[in-house]
Amino acid sequence: MIKVQIIGTQIACSEGLKDSWRELAAFVKSQLSVRFPNKVEVEYFDLFDERCPSFPKDAQIPVVLIDGELFSSGGKIAIPKLTKFLDGKLSELT
Repeated sequence: MIKVQIIGTQIACSEGLKDSWRELAAFVKSQLSVRFPNKVEVEYFDLFDERCPSFPKDAQIPVVLIDGELFSSGGKIAIPKLTKFLDGKLSELT
């Protein structure tokens, strides 16, 4: 099983704190669960969670790790790019 870890944090705004990265991670998880049933595990970590994986040097929120390796940092989480990468990684495993 391939492990996708998303690291984010709450965002301060005029309405208070928003947990947008956690919500996006849940959406990514739902999309990847349909595309790769029982092959990809998606887990979200808040940056300040003690269980959070090591934060890569010079990385920016959100961070996406695939099997512990940096996939993307900062900006948007591009599901099509992530899906294409996972397709390739899974084909290597079979």
